[in-house]
Amino acid sequence: MSAPQLGTPAQATAPEPGSTALKDLAQVIRSKNAGPFEITFDVMFTDPATYARVRDSGVLTRARIAELYRISDADITYCDFFEPALAFKATIIRRGDQGGIGERDTFGAQQHAPLLELAIPDAGGA
Repeated sequence: MSAPQLGTPAQATAPEPGSTALKDLAQVIRSKNAGPFEITFDVMFTDPATYARVRDSGVLTRARIAELYRISDADITYCDFFEPALAFKATIIRRGDQGGIGERDTFGAQQHAPLLELAIPDAGGA
């Protein structure tokens, strides 16, 4: 079996005991184009407590995005929490131009999968 390609997202795995999958905490987890050369990821929450739990867990970081998407820190153009929207946003440089040869997801709408099973420590267990 060959090694994963740089820029190929990691496969999602079930969260470990004592944690909850991000998909079970967020109202929205999505990816989409941010122009022809970038993809953006949005994670949105419905209440301040859940938002704060995820933000304060230290799980959603530049380093974690780089690890999940097998990219360098330099390929991350934005990565931060935005409290007024109870949201997290990260934007990365695409591995190829939108619509270019070898493009597998022209709208960037299928790239959020590695975020779904990201383990967030249970409240009080961080």
